[in-house]
Amino acid sequence: MSEAVQGSLQHAFAAAAQSLRAAGIETPELDARLLLCHAAGLSHEAYVARSREALTPEAATRLEASIGRRGDREPVSRITGTREFYGRSFTVAASALDPRPDTEAVIEAALDLVKAEGGRDRPLNLLDLGTGTGCILLTLLAELPSARGFGTDIAVDALSLAEANANRLGVADRATFIASDWCRALAGEFDMIVSNPPYIASAEIADLPRDVAAYDPHLALDGGHDGLDAYRRIAAAAAGKLRPGGKILLEIGSSQAAPVAALLEQGGMRVERREIRLDLGGRPRVVVASR
Repeated sequence: MSEAVQGSLQHAFAAAAQSLRAAGIETPELDARLLLCHAAGLSHEAYVARSREALTPEAATRLEASIGRRGDREPVSRITGTREFYGRSFTVAASALDPRPDTEAVIEAALDLVKAEGGRDRPLNLLDLGTGTGCILLTLLAELPSARGFGTDIAVDALSLAEANANRLGVADRATFIASDWCRALAGEFDMIVSNPPYIASAEIADLPRDVAAYDPHLALDGGHDGLDAYRRIAAAAAGKLRPGGKILLEIGSSQAAPVAALLEQGGMRVERREIRLDLGGRPRVVVASR
């Protein structure tokens, strides 16, 4: 990568992509562009317009360090400190799960339900369990201008991160974050509960790709011996936190629809087959239940 110091932005991009390709990174060109733009402080549009300009020595040093980190399978979002989620930029940090595109299925399902039950301008009361970066709650607040919501997390650092993202997205006046073990610290009833709880079986975590296992918080991944521990706790309490007719939407692993639905039904909620939502890959991703 040292040759990147001597050339243009375009040359630096080519050298970075070559290094990432040699390291076995699946998307070397995309990652190289994102890391180069981050190192040089440029948007993609600015990079295209200025690609023949020289890369400064300071930016080259930052880029070389970033390429080394990515070669060690650190996610690009962890290196740049931001992740795009449902068209918005979220700050990410080691304290919280890195938002994934699959989780956007929760947003789509929630918005579909809101639209079907009266439209996006209703004054809804939302609850996000294990909020992490706040990506689910804050995206819903940004999409639902009259909604308000609470986000809970056991990790205090994650709550600070979610608050920062709320300020960044301009919805902080409608978001409240509380340290709580799921919904234990909360009273009252909600129109909708959403959550992406940990759902990886404990024994399977070591086999996850390094960019997940080494960089996402263990607490945000570990779902216990069968991956269902968090669902058991949520299902046991959720009916008492929902208004009559309220909905709960839970992200799941692709093989967990039936057991999670059964847990919710044991907790006094109703799950219909059509309320198992799929992600973009056609896999079961969200279970929806009603009180």
